[in-house]
Amino acid sequence: MSFKGFTNEDFDVFLIDGLEARMSALKETVRPKLEVLGEYFAPVLSALTNDEMFVHVAKHARRTINPPKDTWVAFSNNPRGYKMMPHFQIGMWNTHLFIWFAVIYEAPQKQVIAERFSKKLTKIYKETPKDFVWSVDHTKPETIEHRKLKKEDLGSFFDRLQNVKSAELLCGYTIDREKVIQLGSDGLIQQIEDVFNTVATLYKISQNRK
Repeated sequence: MSFKGFTNEDFDVFLIDGLEARMSALKETVRPKLEVLGEYFAPVLSALTNDEMFVHVAKHARRTINPPKDTWVAFSNNPRGYKMMPHFQIGMWNTHLFIWFAVIYEAPQKQVIAERFSKKLTKIYKETPKDFVWSVDHTKPETIEHRKLKKEDLGSFFDRLQNVKSAELLCGYTIDREKVIQLGSDGLIQQIEDVFNTVATLYKISQNRK
């Protein structure tokens, strides 16, 4: 199956009431597309990072009552999981698509990674494009625009990542659903690739390679 792009129907999955009905629609419409994106981008990210990247499509298996409000495909250098590693994500909420480099709270190396980020604060602040965004909580759709941050603000994100057990940090790009649909398959793949090209630097810093 080749990637056909996302549709209104895909985004509207998150408006379906009830866990079973929403999960069934997710499996039918969105998940196959995320799997295709996973197959496409795993080798791209492997080449960008010099680490073999494995695909992890969200299964939402632990859910028993609340239907998922977002879904994603993640990429990490561990075949068994991604949450404990610095990783990459492509996913969607009802309103937008997101493309992330992420260090979430399960990562045991979080403090060391945060320290590495802090040492490269000036470089990261300067090289992150103005229209990129940050998130301090992957479970919420809200983001913080890089253009609105002072260098000290970014430094405080790194400090928090280092010192607060539940802290996490994501950097990347979001695209409103209308624009995602407009871009079509080729346009979206190009956009995702551009973002991964940029955030691969953060991955390399997290691995102490940059």
